[in-house]
Amino acid sequence: MQHEDFDEIYDDFPPDEHLIDATEKLRDFFDRNRESVFFSRQLEGYMDFKEFLIKIRLCRSLGIKPVFVCRMLPKSWIYELSKAGGFALILKYQLYPWTHHQLAKRVARELGLPVDAPRILHEPTMARFLKWHLKQL
Repeated sequence: MQHEDFDEIYDDFPPDEHLIDATEKLRDFFDRNRESVFFSRQLEGYMDFKEFLIKIRLCRSLGIKPVFVCRMLPKSWIYELSKAGGFALILKYQLYPWTHHQLAKRVARELGLPVDAPRILHEPTMARFLKWHLKQL
């Protein structure tokens, strides 16, 4: 689902009082710390499109770039994310915390699912993110 004017889409959602309060608290935090935020969903299937748009809207109101780290995302969503100034880091595997590496091995072996529990992200994966990040500076 591609959209001509991304702003119109997520501006259509009425402001939520809890979202506004959370946004103000997060904005204060980022004004003090100026760090990046990563939204990551590790589900089989896609998150709801409305949730996707709300997360982008939240990042926009905080003045930070949205970065989604996920196993899959529709190409049209990646396009919309890019138009909003964000980045999608698509991974081959669903990642578990490295402390759960035995569980990840078992899930991969018994269920045949693409899962892993690395201690660090591999260099090519980090290079994709770094390439995007450096273009933003």
